[in-house]
Amino acid sequence: MIKFIAKGLYTTIQDEGRFGYRNIGVPYSGYMDKENAKIANLILGNPLNNSLIEATLIGPTIKFEESTVICITGADFNPMLNENKISLYRPIEVNKGDILKINNSSVGSRCYISIKGNIHSDVILGSKSFFSQITKSSVIEKGDKFKFEVNNKEITHKYTLKKFKVDSNIQVLKGPEFECLSKKSIDTLINQEFSIGINNRMAYYLNEKIQDGVNSIISSGVIPGTVQLTPSGQIIILHRDCQTTGGYPRILQLNEKSLNNLAQLKTGDKIIFKLLNF
Repeated sequence: MIKFIAKGLYTTIQDEGRFGYRNIGVPYSGYMDKENAKIANLILGNPLNNSLIEATLIGPTIKFEESTVICITGADFNPMLNENKISLYRPIEVNKGDILKINNSSVGSRCYISIKGNIHSDVILGSKSFFSQITKSSVIEKGDKFKFEVNNKEITHKYTLKKFKVDSNIQVLKGPEFECLSKKSIDTLINQEFSIGINNRMAYYLNEKIQDGVNSIISSGVIPGTVQLTPSGQIIILHRDCQTTGGYPRILQLNEKSLNNLAQLKTGDKIIFKLLNF
């Protein structure tokens, strides 16, 4: 059993996601940064798609009511176990009564706390991933408790050479409406530096606009990583909790690596689009 003494800014339970329901408007959800989430599970010998705790910008404080092993990956939140700093990307033994404090992020936006075993939470449409319109809760609250199933499998990954770093190069492919852009707009897209504005699990808005005069389109399918351009020139990058259809031109599409990278960037961070030649 674990108990949340403090909830952090935006802390959730996530697994790989909810698949097979986009035809009825259900988003994928799941880990924002799949690479680091899966590494946390890998190190502990958990299934790669195991549910874990995702913390954003300001982390939670957790009391462990039974002994286990944990692993923290992703952004550096300067985690402390009983007021002692602990390392990332390594299995850490936790004893009954220990308190884990995930502080503020110093580099990156999201970290992942995997517990050796399986966190008990409601499975809805094949996933435990929190989503406000599907699960009972959209975020973990102070006082919430979760049981976890013990995994007795021997840990074989004692450590990893993986080190977290922020990557502002966003690799993209041409979207279905890419050819609607003027040459000037295309040049701006691939040569200009953009800064991240308002963002959440659904989408990242960029501060700089492209005045191309594009029109809305018939509502069409979108997926995480789709880059939309509104008639007003607003650039929107959709992420894991995005809607399933949209009426704005889809000018670019992020690859999986860049979708993970974007999940670790904060408001004000700069990005550069790198158009892949396919």
